[in-house]
Parts: sequence; C-alpha cells; structure tokens
Amino acid sequence: MGNALRFLYGKCCQPAADSDSIGHHGVTADNVGVSALAQDLYNFEITNQVPQGLGKHVVSSRKAQINWYKKLSHAWRETKPPPKSPEEASRLVILTLKRHQKADVEGLLAFYGLPSPHSLVELTTVTPPSHQQGLKFELNTLPVDAKAVADGDTVTVYVSTNEARESSCVPREVQVATVQRAKARSQRNYDKADELHRQIIDSGYRVLNIQNEETLAKKYRIRLRGIDAPESKMPFGQTAKEELTKIVQDKRLKVLVFDEDRYGRCVGDIYCNGIFVQESMLKKGLAWHYKAYDRRPELDKWEKDARAKRIGLWASPNPEMPWEWRKDRREGR
Repeated sequence: MGNALRFLYGKCCQPAADSDSIGHHGVTADNVGVSALAQDLYNFEITNQVPQGLGKHVVSSRKAQINWYKKLSHAWRETKPPPKSPEEASRLVILTLKRHQKADVEGLLAFYGLPSPHSLVELTTVTPPSHQQGLKFELNTLPVDAKAVADGDTVTVYVSTNEARESSCVPREVQVATVQRAKARSQRNYDKADELHRQIIDSGYRVLNIQNEETLAKKYRIRLRGIDAPESKMPFGQTAKEELTKIVQDKRLKVLVFDEDRYGRCVGDIYCNGIFVQESMLKKGLAWHYKAYDRRPELDKWEKDARAKRIGLWASPNPEMPWEWRKDRREGR
C-alpha cells in the first residue's frame, strides 16, 4: 500500500472524539471529502470492496465501481504530494475517470462531498506587482490567525516591527512597555506582564510568539479592495468567511495598500502564496465585484464567470447585494 494512503488513513481518517461526524464515514466537516476518500481507498486495497451506499449515487454496476477504485488507488499512490484539499482530490477523480460516464463521476464526487466539475475554478499564479498607480505602501505580514478573519472581505494582520517601514515608527511608550513586559515575565510577575501587554495592545501593537520567539508587531485591519462579500448574517456570509480563512490561515501575506476607509481599515490587494485572494473569492462565487469603488475589468470578468456557472451565492436566482442589505439595516427595514 502507498505511503500516501497509509498516512492519510492514520492521520486524517480517525474521527475526533469530541466532534460531530458527518455521513457514514464518521469524519469532521473539515476533512470529510479528502480523508473519507483516502480511507475508502485504503480499505479497498485490503478488501477489494467499494464502500456501502455508493450505488445510490452512481449509475454503473458494482463491477465498474471496483474498476474505478483500482484506478483511483493507483493514481493516489502516484500523486506526490497526495491530495490535501477537496479541490485537489476532486481534480484527481475527474482526471482519473475522465473516460467514464459523467453521471458516475459526478455521483462519486457527490458521495464524498467533493466539488463538482463545474464548480472547480482555475486560479492564476501571480507575482504581486510592485508598481501600481495609487499604491501607498506594502505590508509583509506575520502568519495570520484564523480568528483574525472577520468576514469574507476583512482580515486583521500583524507586521513585525523588525520590518524597515515599521522599525522607525514604534512609539516610545510601546518600546518601553515591551522591555518592561519582558523583564516582568523573566521575574515571573505575570500579572504585571499582562497589564503591560494590554497597554501595548491598546496602542495598536501586540507581542506574538512566532516560532518560539516573541515578536513585537503592529496591527492592521485590511479591507479587500474591489470586492464586497456577504455579511455574516446573510446567506453565504459564513461560507465566504470560512473560505477566506482557509486561504489565509497560518500564511504570510503580501498586502498592497491603496487607501483607508472611513472605519480606519487599509483598503488593499492581498496575495497569498502566489494567489490573488480577490480573484479566488470572486471565482468561487463568494463576493461581488464592488463596482462603485473599483473599475478593474478582470474583477468584473471573474464575477461574471461565476454567475454564468452558478457557483456559490450565484446558485440563488437573485442574491441580495451586501451594500443594499446594509442600507436596509441602517434605515430599519
């Protein structure tokens, strides 16, 4: 049996004791598609049996299903690194079974809760442009915490004060409080250290533990330029927040800042491991192109493509626009 299957079976496929399970696989919502498929491929290599219940989702015979799992098992072993995301697993299934009936491929993907062929999006790998009209400054962030994502178009980031742009701007009182906090912690005076950290936080900074080293960092709230995602209480609001979290969690981001909005947030473009985040949100149908403030034709095209494919919020015939939703709430409607 391949290492990929053995690893995923041992590490990913065991249900958490304190989590809700989904479907017959008994795995959590976060890993239901990939880990369930990996577990069933692992079991197939031992028993030569396909999972119970699959026949309700596909049209071909059990003999044909066995043939699929042979092909998928081989493809999974040969893929290095093995699929980790639902999108990667879905692409592997589609490519491996490309000569089989469309209804079978879509049924198999639905059985594992993996993205359907029409909902998969291709993202462009880009290098963040260093010179753009209206660009004010760039930020290179520390790894982003999942809790820092407020919704589908807003995230809080921290930038190390060791960065050239930040090092000369740290207020004197923050510098003093940081030194005093470190001294208090060395003396195990944690109450005083916590009080000093609150003073640092109130000044717009925070001491973060990065790879077992304490780093003083400045806080920035970022509003993604050119898109407007559903508010948290709107349909697809939580889905948009979860998608943005999945993209940026534990990642270092490059943020190109162009403006500041009336709430004091930096309005900017975010890049993450070669992905333009706004492109991802628009192509996955989890945001509108905010045309009132942005005229870039590529953003308009990405929204229209998602509309045409009825991806994400565009599966609804007439989704409410977030700016109209906010206006109605302000006017008490």
